[in-house]
Amino acid sequence: MVLLSITGLFRTLLIILGVFVVLRVIGRMMIAKRNMDEHNQFQRDKNKADEMVRNAERNYGKTTISKIGKSSKKDDDFVDFEEIKED
Repeated sequence: MVLLSITGLFRTLLIILGVFVVLRVIGRMMIAKRNMDEHNQFQRDKNKADEMVRNAERNYGKTTISKIGKSSKKDDDFVDFEEIKED
């Protein structure tokens, strides 16, 4: 009877230890995947910033004229000033 309970206890401890090992391995894989995703996002952001710098260098000194549409102008923004007479 004692032998069976020791065997069951040992088996239960091994199962618990196995579950912890599996969870630890899965956790490390998830951390590695997150780090790779962060690295890829950083590279995409860096490439986008480098492209903006190259575009700015290519257009340095050039003048562009853009047409302002009627929808972007607002007549409500105009402020009328009155002159104040000093005595």
